Amino acid sequence: MTLRALLFLACLSLSAASAQQRPPSNAPLNGFDAYVTKAMADWRVPGLAIVVIKDDSVLFIKGYGVRELGKPDPVTVHTRFGNMSTTKAFTAMLVAMLADSGRVAFDDPVTKYEPGVQFADPYVTREITVRDLLTHRSGFGDPDYLWGTSGLDFAAITHRLRFVPPQTSFRSRFQYNNVTYALAGDVAAHAAGTTWQSLLHTRILGPLGMTETVADASELRGSGISEVTAPHGIVRDTVRVLPAQLDGIDDIAPAGAIFSTATDMAKWLRFLLDSGRVAGRRLVSAQSFAELFKPQQIVQRPFYPTARLTHPHFQAYGLGWILQDYRGEFIAIHTGSIEGRSAIVGLIPDRRLGLAILTNLDHSELRHALMYTVFDRFIGPSSPAHDWSAEMRVMYKGLADSTRAAQRAEESKRVTGTRPTLPLERYAGTYADSLYGTATVTLVNGRLSIQAGTVSGQLEHWQYDLFRVTWPDPFWDPAYVSLAIDPDGTVGELRFVNGGPSYRRVK
Repeated sequence: MTLRALLFLACLSLSAASAQQRPPSNAPLNGFDAYVTKAMADWRVPGLAIVVIKDDSVLFIKGYGVRELGKPDPVTVHTRFGNMSTTKAFTAMLVAMLADSGRVAFDDPVTKYEPGVQFADPYVTREITVRDLLTHRSGFGDPDYLWGTSGLDFAAITHRLRFVPPQTSFRSRFQYNNVTYALAGDVAAHAAGTTWQSLLHTRILGPLGMTETVADASELRGSGISEVTAPHGIVRDTVRVLPAQLDGIDDIAPAGAIFSTATDMAKWLRFLLDSGRVAGRRLVSAQSFAELFKPQQIVQRPFYPTARLTHPHFQAYGLGWILQDYRGEFIAIHTGSIEGRSAIVGLIPDRRLGLAILTNLDHSELRHALMYTVFDRFIGPSSPAHDWSAEMRVMYKGLADSTRAAQRAEESKRVTGTRPTLPLERYAGTYADSLYGTATVTLVNGRLSIQAGTVSGQLEHWQYDLFRVTWPDPFWDPAYVSLAIDPDGTVGELRFVNGGPSYRRVK
């Protein structure tokens, strides 16, 4: 071989090595900053933070808008947002890590770690596994009346699981459930001999260097951190700051209590896209990591309305992730939403592409629009091309208009001119149920009010013995309460209509 040929081959080798070391180009995101800015205005989002990771590099990270309407404090890449249900992926990861050390197994019975837990069906109590908790197939949907405004701690919440009636047969359907996910986190804590919060710091936040992330609102308050977004919602077509409490999900923390920043979420994304490694060091085995992204439970109906536009061919739940396809790519995503806050984390694992979007507006579906916009820019142009922000805004507006129309149609059925059967004071009293707890109706200055858990509302007569409840939180829709009369002429039952809680009067 000639000297010239040897030099040519050497140059090729150097060029190849240089290409491998060169960080990925951020050319696909040219103009994306302006797109986000316009989309935020279109969707009326007060504040947002986003980070995009490709391979092991941060290609885009930025904060937009303000932490709270009416105040000048800007959102930065170090501003804390609620992660809500994107926390579930952290909980599933903790279980996977403990599975590596033999502390717990995905198919262990839950009663091995939580012997006091019971479900309404003894068969479920005996057979339910950690995997079942992590895949939302316990046979009933989230009993949200047990957390948030119930005033119950986690021990009381889990005790009442024995009273939750099954809605489907065990393992037959995907039914999203925050309480059973929190139970999975508690199983992990019991197996490790510590708390879920401590386990999270020891096994994930510490090793990843996620110093700006806290496990729950209690830790956030204790840290004295002030750079936190306020919750917002659209009330009567106006974006308003909401009175939602920071600690609304602390009692079931493993299901959704983490607060984080775009800077720290970049570290989480890099860890996920490197199959559970940090700086080349594996924190979870390849086998356990793969289990997280393996379809575990078919999702029968589209979980996100965006499926109407993106048309996935399959949808399943892994462990802490919704799994589906998009334009021929396998993607893993999860949203998080609680009053006034919303988030999304999305991955295309085969491309080592991931993003996290955190916002301070309730169910801000701009998160989906931006995620698919980023995906398109790396997959390549679609035919036809999509402006996901515009298309999804039209779709979600249509859904909201349809919901409002249905509410108006229902209200139009009100029978006017009726009166309560009994004098108002006869409806006052205490009503109780083993599952739902206590509801108290009182009469003050000629007006009825109701207290259930930690919330109260005003009762106004609607028709016959049906009353409408208006809440002090302007974001909450009114509820309807039926106060039914027993054969002896006394009010015997208080029932929230449309499948809500039901209580018997305490004599």
